[in-house]
Amino acid sequence: MPEFSVDAMPEVFVSDTSISKAVSEAVARGKLRKLGSRLYTRNLQEAPDRLVLRNWYYLITAYYPDALITDRTAIENKPAADGSVFLISDKKRKVELPGLVFRPRKGPEATESDKPFIGGARLASSARAYLENMQSSRARGGRVARTLSHGEIEDRLDTLLRGQGEAALNRIRDEARDIAPQLGLQKEFEEFNNVVGALLGTREADVKSAVGKARVAGSPFDPNRVQLFEALFAALREFIPTVRRSPERTGNANANLAFFEAYFSNFIEGTEFSVDEAREIVFDGVIPQERPDDAHDVLGTFRIVSDQTEMKRLPSNFNEFVELLRRRHATIMEARPDKNPGVFKTKTNQAGQTIFVEPELVTGTLKKGFEFLQGLGDPFHRAVFMMIIVSEVHPFSDGNGRVARVMMNTELVAGGEERIIIPTAYRTDYLGALKALSHNRHTTPLIRMLDSAQRYTHAIDWRDINHARMVLEQTDAFAEGENKRLRIPEDIRGDES
Repeated sequence: MPEFSVDAMPEVFVSDTSISKAVSEAVARGKLRKLGSRLYTRNLQEAPDRLVLRNWYYLITAYYPDALITDRTAIENKPAADGSVFLISDKKRKVELPGLVFRPRKGPEATESDKPFIGGARLASSARAYLENMQSSRARGGRVARTLSHGEIEDRLDTLLRGQGEAALNRIRDEARDIAPQLGLQKEFEEFNNVVGALLGTREADVKSAVGKARVAGSPFDPNRVQLFEALFAALREFIPTVRRSPERTGNANANLAFFEAYFSNFIEGTEFSVDEAREIVFDGVIPQERPDDAHDVLGTFRIVSDQTEMKRLPSNFNEFVELLRRRHATIMEARPDKNPGVFKTKTNQAGQTIFVEPELVTGTLKKGFEFLQGLGDPFHRAVFMMIIVSEVHPFSDGNGRVARVMMNTELVAGGEERIIIPTAYRTDYLGALKALSHNRHTTPLIRMLDSAQRYTHAIDWRDINHARMVLEQTDAFAEGENKRLRIPEDIRGDES
């Protein structure tokens, strides 16, 4: 037998008779640390529960050589919240380790469809895992239940359906049908079959989860986006915004502000004109022969944001919300029939690593967002939330950013507060804040950034377009690049007649 070496051992390992003496000597020398029953580590600093949880799958067969990972563990692929790992084994006694409890039970042995796992254990196939989780179990003594609830199962099946399509659900159902007699789980298969059929719309069944009920009702939604909406809703409720009332502006002042709003909103999306070119498009009706579609994007945006009646029109119910959203998008994208103006997308879209809501979930997710919106009363809160509803769902094939910012500013204009324009110098901050929210649920960067953008907009006198342009230039509003920072001007707005 080779000589025992501490450095050659895994980070966490289970001792046996062949090395027990050498292990005891290493513990005495301070080279190893005991964590639990026959359990040792060469990591002398880290907390025992963290070490055990990180290595749980390597430890199973040291205590249960015949282990089959099953029940909720086979679906969650990690220990439960209380550290429980559920197994089928001939050994009956549980093993408690720091942060982890192996909980064995009797059950049918592994079948051909169950997968080999680390250390010689077996992992229940997806079909078997779902069947065994259809069995009822109860939480006792503060422990989690051995199996997932039916609502949790529905949520996971809906995630599978959204990610991999109907074929994936049908494949698992077919496999479950084949193995159910072998496992003695025919009754559980019938229940599972009903749930799958309900989610696919092929049969009626009593579903439990909000996601399942929405899908059966024909209005499925993206639960990940709903969680994002929840996080932003809670953050906005805690944020006390500065009230920046919009001054009474002349027609020219409103037009000038609307011009720069449309100009910057399109520049963010890559529709780049010089200010002089954009002024000719908007105010002189000049459509560049070489870029007519881009010009119409700017003009379409301006037509909405310069219309004070339109900008004060808010939806009173969800159907009106969808109608306004479609109509405003159709106006912006009027010159691009290939982008289906006013029509929700038919293909999933993405920007960088952000994948937006799938086409079949657009209406349901918009509806969930609109329900949250009704709980917000402050115009700034509503503006931020409205923009995120549209931006995160991305309901159209193109033009989503522009229509999202239009919908944002209608909330402010209707509430008598200053608009938010996003100058080019804020582009990186704006897109970075959207990414931080979408990927990591970080709400603060977006709220602070939009608050600063509103403060900036409010500080400019929009009565004279040339003066406004000069201030924009002096404060680096047109600057591009990550190192360019927008400077907030002093409040030189003055009283407007």
